[in-house]
Amino acid sequence: MLSIIDGHYSLSVSNRRIVILGKTGGGKSSLANTIFGEKLVKVGHTVNSDTKKCQAETKSVNGRNITLIDTPGFFDTDQPEEELKSEIVRCIIEFAPGPHAFLIVLKVERHTEQEQAVITKIIQYFSEEVFKYATVLFTHGDQLEDEQTIEDFVRDNELLSDLMKKCGGRCHVIDNKYWKNNQQGGYRSNQFQVKELLKTIDKMVDANEGRCYTNEMLEAVEERIKQEMQLIRQSHENMSEVQIREEAKDRAFDWYWVQWVALPFIALIGALFGFAMLR
Repeated sequence: MLSIIDGHYSLSVSNRRIVILGKTGGGKSSLANTIFGEKLVKVGHTVNSDTKKCQAETKSVNGRNITLIDTPGFFDTDQPEEELKSEIVRCIIEFAPGPHAFLIVLKVERHTEQEQAVITKIIQYFSEEVFKYATVLFTHGDQLEDEQTIEDFVRDNELLSDLMKKCGGRCHVIDNKYWKNNQQGGYRSNQFQVKELLKTIDKMVDANEGRCYTNEMLEAVEERIKQEMQLIRQSHENMSEVQIREEAKDRAFDWYWVQWVALPFIALIGALFGFAMLR
């Protein structure tokens, strides 16, 4: 899913690549549409996620090209854990060398063990380093009390306060349903909140000196993509650079799956089997 803008694919440095993470039913897909100001991403209306595969769309928002990457929801009862992890990793590989930002999506509601488990899973998938590139984004802003800001809401919850501190104090709120027609520029306006969110992301990218999020696995995959692109160029002279990179990413994902999933799993089974034999 490589978006084309004015003839260039979406890995341009002028583009912001933003990954949306959260549990099923948190409003991730609706959030993407709210940021874009139109319905570009499919939205589900059931307890199970309609986003089984990553969806990516690119559009100019406030003068900057934004690519939003909507990922499958955590704790979707219809999707096995390994399938979820595989799809999210494929999603990140799709936009190697990595995203500029992550949006951790939570509802304005009581913070439960499941919400905390989402944060734990994000750390498992991406490490603590992810928080340098993350902003907490609350949906269902209409649940805030009169005159209450999202900062007030977070301040009353120790776990949320800790999460916001990890994210450098970055926190915003929108309401996909009730605030969408309030364009007066006040706090409870999606237009205002989206503008402030994008400013926050720009400041975060500047603080990170323009670097994308990456880790050892992503760096290895990006290097593999470059190797595969070179091989494809030699044997498929008529392919465009976009087509070459798409083919290279598919090959790199297959390589990733063997190197980072299959072989470690086989080694683990072998170790356990060997231990059992010794006993």
